[in-house]
Amino acid sequence: MATPRRNILVASALAALVVATPVAAQSLSDRKSSLDNRISAVKTRIEYAKRKEGILSNQIANATADIRALGSDISVLSERVEELESELARFRARLAELVERYEYQTKHLNRLKRDHAAAQQALERRLVELYMSDQTDTVAILLQVESLGDLIEQLDFVNDIGQQDRRISNTLKNLKYEMRVARKKTGELRDEVAAATAVVADKTAEAQAARATLVARQAELAQARSEKSVLLTDVRHDRHESEEDLDQLLAASASLSAQIQAQQSASSFSSGGGASTSGGGDATPSSSGFVWPVSGVVTSGFGPRWGRMHEGIDIAAPTGTSVRAAAAGQVIIAGSMGGYGTIIVIDHGNGISTAYAHLSSIWVGGGTVSQGQGIGAVGCTGSCTGPHLHFEVRVNGSPVNPLSYL
Repeated sequence: MATPRRNILVASALAALVVATPVAAQSLSDRKSSLDNRISAVKTRIEYAKRKEGILSNQIANATADIRALGSDISVLSERVEELESELARFRARLAELVERYEYQTKHLNRLKRDHAAAQQALERRLVELYMSDQTDTVAILLQVESLGDLIEQLDFVNDIGQQDRRISNTLKNLKYEMRVARKKTGELRDEVAAATAVVADKTAEAQAARATLVARQAELAQARSEKSVLLTDVRHDRHESEEDLDQLLAASASLSAQIQAQQSASSFSSGGGASTSGGGDATPSSSGFVWPVSGVVTSGFGPRWGRMHEGIDIAAPTGTSVRAAAAGQVIIAGSMGGYGTIIVIDHGNGISTAYAHLSSIWVGGGTVSQGQGIGAVGCTGSCTGPHLHFEVRVNGSPVNPLSYL
């Protein structure tokens, strides 16, 4: 949608053309030049916008493809992380179980050590007591008992106590040994599981970091794609507005061309006059009565070029080379005109006109010229990449192939 300000500017240009009555050729030239300058500028904006749209569209498509590829990689890594986290959880649970078992076995071993030490001490005390009893006078022992049977019972009792204490001591000793072996095995297994747990933890952390990096990169690409999408929308909007401007300006240009054609018809100029030798090139008229405006090689012909219509031919020649009128006529435009640069337009009558563009200088500013007369010099003004003459032939304002007249 065009902005109100832009509509006002374009409408003003159109209104000036609608109310204008036929005036001098130089006045028409000025208005035509102004419109063509606007048209050239708008076309440049449109072409720039199209190129930028293409670049942005490619960048958005590439970003979308990268985001999808990263999504696939992230999915694979996420599955791997889940597997590693599950494995890590199992290892940590096993390690916690082994640590708990090792601590229990350590406590139990310490308790057995204490019990064995206590039993050993008790046995030693009893042995000392028995030993001391053995050192007592046999007569005294016999005097303390009433019968031989009592003596035998007392000695058996003492002997049973000693054997029982030794059995308890040996049992505790064996249990302590077994617990020490079990505790050692548990410690070794605990160390192995701890080492394996550390490896799995490292792998899990590495996979998590890789996934986080991909997720961050995907977020960056998504943000960049969003920004480029917004910019693409703005560029397209500007292009559409410029295209609306161009349509209106082209309509204004067509209206002005109609006025120029009317001016040509009103002049009713009849070509004539002898050929002049001023200027370079072949001065021999063709079957159509035209002469070459300058000698040189045609570097670009009439027809489509670079996605648009090339409405004339380009003839290469050094800067300053004399340019001649292809036929006698009246100068209706002499000045600057947008991409044409410095240009001269000559009306030859019968609706035929010729244009000479990219000139470095103008030698005639109006009036009539004869065929072959020098009118200006080759240059590279306007939209130009090197010195040459852009030559056009128009019939009733429409461009035709100049080679058909030369």
